[in-house]
Amino acid sequence: MAKPKRQGAQSPLWGLRTSVPKGSARLISFVSVAVLLTTWCVLSYVQVTRSGDPEPLVPHFFLPAPDQVLKSLLYLFFEKDLGLAIATSGLRIAKAIGLSILVALPLGIAMGAFDFINRIFEPIVAPMRYLPITAFIPLLILWFGIDESQKVAFLFLGTVVFLLPAVVDAIRLVPEELVQTAFTLGATKSQVIRTVLIPAALPAIFDGFRVMNAIAWTYIILAELVNPQNGIGYILRLAEQHLKPEWSFAGIVVVGVIGIVTDLLIGGLNRLLFSWREVDV
Repeated sequence: MAKPKRQGAQSPLWGLRTSVPKGSARLISFVSVAVLLTTWCVLSYVQVTRSGDPEPLVPHFFLPAPDQVLKSLLYLFFEKDLGLAIATSGLRIAKAIGLSILVALPLGIAMGAFDFINRIFEPIVAPMRYLPITAFIPLLILWFGIDESQKVAFLFLGTVVFLLPAVVDAIRLVPEELVQTAFTLGATKSQVIRTVLIPAALPAIFDGFRVMNAIAWTYIILAELVNPQNGIGYILRLAEQHLKPEWSFAGIVVVGVIGIVTDLLIGGLNRLLFSWREVDV
């Protein structure tokens, strides 16, 4: 007679809030990507007859074939300076992220540590997270013109409003026991902030950096739509002007790959600097 299933036992793949085994996780990820690429190839290469002429299931004008995107990628690199465009966009993002960190880190620490300061800035910052970022473009053009400063300011505005609450939450989530223990040992408020709150909150703040990086690469195309002279946004504008959807796909692929690579780098740096946290997870 079969034994009844133990209460609470869960399938390794379908367990509620449990992690999938690493081997299965890699296989699932590989299969999902393979299915996507296979579907793309089928839609692009399988021919059907329409009006007596063979055509792909989805016309290449709407869905370029993978080989067209690859050829366009090489063409853009060697003929349209896509490498320089990536470097230009990356530099803009780096400037904006640097400014966001300079503003959000000290202000967020102060808001998280002192409710009085939080009450001053929260009513100002909170509504900005819900405003469409494109609504600020006319104002930014008025204030900074249509050149480099406007693009960096746009990216800064789009990232700082998300990094700031992340820093505030990270400071507030530090266990109160650590703070009270430090006070019991004779620490001053400034010492508690420097030696307890900031070190304990840094891992969560780094997670906020990952989110900010993703947001920046999401907004870079919007930032470069105004007076596009260089950058990835300029390449995509060329694709629009020349009616080259394969160029657009190539640009999208480039942005996606760069975003993933930079996210992995930030995550790796996080694990390197705060390896002690991984033991507790």
